[in-house]
Amino acid sequence: MFASVLATFLMASSSEGGEAPSALMQLFPFILMAVIFYFLLFAPERKKRKKTQEMLAALRNGDKVVTSGGLHGKVVGVTDQIIQLRIADGVKIEVSRSAVSSKLSD
Repeated sequence: MFASVLATFLMASSSEGGEAPSALMQLFPFILMAVIFYFLLFAPERKKRKKTQEMLAALRNGDKVVTSGGLHGKVVGVTDQIIQLRIADGVKIEVSRSAVSSKLSD
């Protein structure tokens, strides 16, 4: 419906007096594409990034996580930038907080 109204509007404005369409009408398709790209590409990515940041901020001792390198472990220590993971009995490693890619549900 919106496309048919838009097409009618564009044809009516371009057929008046044989004049060239205004600069705004010539830029309208590019503006429309930018809006569509924003809603299809940028907005979901921003939402995903915000969700990941919230997950990283909420990490606590005892959480099971997966790092971006594929290591599965249990959080045993948390500081501002470093997280200690227990990946096996008696084996603890330190990883950057940003290296945690997901939190596993219990």
